[in-house]
Amino acid sequence: MRIVLATFGLVICTVFAVLAATADLPVPAVIMAVLAVIAAIDLVVVIRRRIKRGNGHSLFG
Repeated sequence: MRIVLATFGLVICTVFAVLAATADLPVPAVIMAVLAVIAAIDLVVVIRRRIKRGNGHSLFG
């Protein structure tokens, strides 16, 4: 579930950053780009922890 949420955040923040940049709104574009980078880092961390933990499908693992 966290992988889906992190991916969703990455996609949405990237889309809004591009839209803000094309609308000539630099401050919101930078803010959304920073949030997209944070979402990308979160996605990498979640995937690495899942690989380290194994392929178990435990809800509480």
